[in-house]
Amino acid sequence: MQQQSRPSHNRSIFFIKTFYFLFFAAAASLFPILALFYEQLGLSGRQIGVLVAIPPLVTLFAASFWGGLADATQQHRRLLGLAIGGVMVFALVILFSTTFWALVVAVICYAFVGAPIMPLIDNSALESLGARKNQYGRLRLWGAVGWGLAAPVVGLLVEQFGLSWSFYGYVAFMLVGLMVSFKLPITRASIGREFWRGFHLLMGNRSWLIFLVIIFVVGIGSSLVHNYLFLYMHALGAGNTLMGLALSAATLSELAVFFYSDLLLERWGIRNMLALALSALSVRLLAYSLVPMPWLVLPIQLLHGFSFSVSWVAGVAYANRIAPPGMGATAQGIVSGVSMGLAAAVGGFTGGWLYESVGPFLMYRWAGIGLLLAMVFFMVIGRYWMVARPVPVK
Repeated sequence: MQQQSRPSHNRSIFFIKTFYFLFFAAAASLFPILALFYEQLGLSGRQIGVLVAIPPLVTLFAASFWGGLADATQQHRRLLGLAIGGVMVFALVILFSTTFWALVVAVICYAFVGAPIMPLIDNSALESLGARKNQYGRLRLWGAVGWGLAAPVVGLLVEQFGLSWSFYGYVAFMLVGLMVSFKLPITRASIGREFWRGFHLLMGNRSWLIFLVIIFVVGIGSSLVHNYLFLYMHALGAGNTLMGLALSAATLSELAVFFYSDLLLERWGIRNMLALALSALSVRLLAYSLVPMPWLVLPIQLLHGFSFSVSWVAGVAYANRIAPPGMGATAQGIVSGVSMGLAAAVGGFTGGWLYESVGPFLMYRWAGIGLLLAMVFFMVIGRYWMVARPVPVK
């Protein structure tokens, strides 16, 4: 990437921060209430599990596909605009769908067109930072700010006017995000015929594959939180306002982690950060299985930064370091595909089945124990096999 002038660089950073804010404000408006929306339509727990599993499963393939297509064709900006416009359209299609199978089609389309948004933005954010890539978290924290501010506001609107307002809020935030995207410094890198060679070398790297396994495990646990926490709180008697406050509490810990992420990366390293994420997520899930009253969820949510945010920062940093030249969007797309795709699909589908079969208490308890075992495995295996050296394209 060519050296930018200081004013141009500052503008680029400002627009990236703004887009993170808007994208995650939109996400906070819609994603946490989807399971409630499906339940309101009269769907069963297993049908809800299917619908919750579809977007991440589609993302598994679509994020990698779009990231690779963007790197291979150099049409990053056009693909980003298409994706943002597409998610707005299909979010409204979901709102007005009246049957389970209509919802299935709408959710598939929504997930497919939206898959490349975060990989493209994350890759461009890292490239804009240049030699200061460890400060990625200070850009990404604006997404946490957007999430934390939007969640209680939309919660109040939903409580007063109904769940449809979560969809309207999502579209409004994404519409502004589309306008901001025209100003983003979308990164392009030319590697020509070496793309597929680099892709095969990346996917044949043992350290990269071990890293993807850990991201997969963390993604399953996170999916149980993202998709079923509101259903769980609703069963405990929580209202929409308390649910919104639960998201805000999670945001408080995110802000601290993202702001100091460069120090965490420097002092702890990627491997230790992933171990911390596994530990915190395990404790978080076990704690959910013990609370008798909905307001007790609020302090547990403070573990969100040490589970989700730490793993996100470590994942983005590792993908950036190990990716061959010009394949940043591809590597970020693969991480999104595994974390937000395969892992979230497994967690969403399995969570729906467990929620209906054994209830949320045992669902969270078993998941917490499983993550503890995964952490022990990772600390043994990752110590010897996981490194962060870039894969050369020979």
